[in-house]
Amino acid sequence: MTESQGKPQRMRRLLEEMAAGEDIQGMEIARGIRVLNRLYDLAVSRSAEFGELSGARLGILLRLLMEEECGNTAGVNPTRLSHFQDVKKNTITSLLKGLEESGLIERAPDPADRRAALVRISPAGRELVRSTAPARFAFLNRAAAGLDAGERRQLLELLNKLRTSLQPHACCRPSVED
Repeated sequence: MTESQGKPQRMRRLLEEMAAGEDIQGMEIARGIRVLNRLYDLAVSRSAEFGELSGARLGILLRLLMEEECGNTAGVNPTRLSHFQDVKKNTITSLLKGLEESGLIERAPDPADRRAALVRISPAGRELVRSTAPARFAFLNRAAAGLDAGERRQLLELLNKLRTSLQPHACCRPSVED
């Protein structure tokens, strides 16, 4: 047994010891989802076909596009965006600065608060999201190619069921529900 093969087994034994008889499957599910999320992020960020548009930047653009599609053409407050993206305010500020410098978002004064600005997707941002979507979908489908169509449907159903089960325990911020 190689060290990498033995590590998950040692981790499982350690968790079982710490659990004092409590089932550890919930922990294993949460860990598995975190690992998959990191793997997806790494795969997308290392793929040359997506250029400089990181997953975090794409997430912001998608949120802004969705807001626009739902009738919010004024824009979104950066603090609200930080909640949607589940990042700190200084992180959202940095991400927005990069998107603005790339011409993918626009800022406009917030009519409700002169000290603040609202952020909305620019025409260039809208075009970039729409034009790269097919390649991103194809990439993510290739990443899930180890599952057949029925398994993918079943996984989606189970993830949705888990989300529904978890939501009441999560003090749901908007980013969790969307």
